Order: sequence, then structure tokens, then C-alpha cells
Amino acid sequence: MSTLKNRVQLMGHLGADPELKTIDSGARVARLRIATNESYKTASGDWKDETMWHSVTAWEKLAERIEQRLHKGSFVMVEGKLVNRTFTDANGMKKYYTEVRANNIMLLDKKQAEQGEPAANESAPAMAEGDDGLPF
Repeated sequence: MSTLKNRVQLMGHLGADPELKTIDSGARVARLRIATNESYKTASGDWKDETMWHSVTAWEKLAERIEQRLHKGSFVMVEGKLVNRTFTDANGMKKYYTEVRANNIMLLDKKQAEQGEPAANESAPAMAEGDDGLPF
């Protein structure tokens, strides 16, 4: 029997500084928004650029390294898995949310790397589904 894998790899720029939080269990989590760009040719032959935004979370030591080394505009490669979550908002409505749970993030920004900033790449420990307590 073959094993199917849930893997995601993104290369893009941070749209804002990472947001770091400590949840009720004491675990630390970083939330990032990453922009990726695609270009394609339309039926009329014109080229069109499309930006897609991705929500990414990173946990514990990886989250702390992200906070220290990454900022708005950083060019990064993210490796992780796609995670679907649900939560109930303040109005009692059930919400669905898809994010990339990062297990590795590498800084690709040459300027920042040349200034001695090491990559923020470290494997993150696995977190149990629903253990994050995050409404975002």
C-alpha cells in the first residue's frame, strides 16, 4: 500500500511582521501571512499576475526564531502541511479555516542573510489537532 503525504512548500514574502502568541497551554505560536505570485496568459494572450495570500503557523522554537529573524518583506521558503480547523466565533457561528503548519522556514533574503542573519529553519514538534486554542 502506498502512503500519501500532506506536504506544502511555498516561496514568498511576509506581508506583515510575524505575530507571536503564548496560548493557554503555555505553547508559543507564530502566525505569518505569506504572499506568493503567479503569472499566467489569459485567453486574449495578455499576461496577468495574481497574488495569493497564505496563512502559516509555526510552533515553539521555530516560532521564537521567526520572531527574532523575520519581518515584513522577508523572502522565505516554508515547508509544512495543510491543516483544516474549525472554531466558534464570538457570535456562536462555526468558522472553517485552512492554514499551513510549518515545520521548516528558510530565509531566502540575500541582504538579510549577508548581514549575518541565520535562517529560521528548525523542525517544529508536532502539535495535536485542536491543541492550539487559536481563533485565527
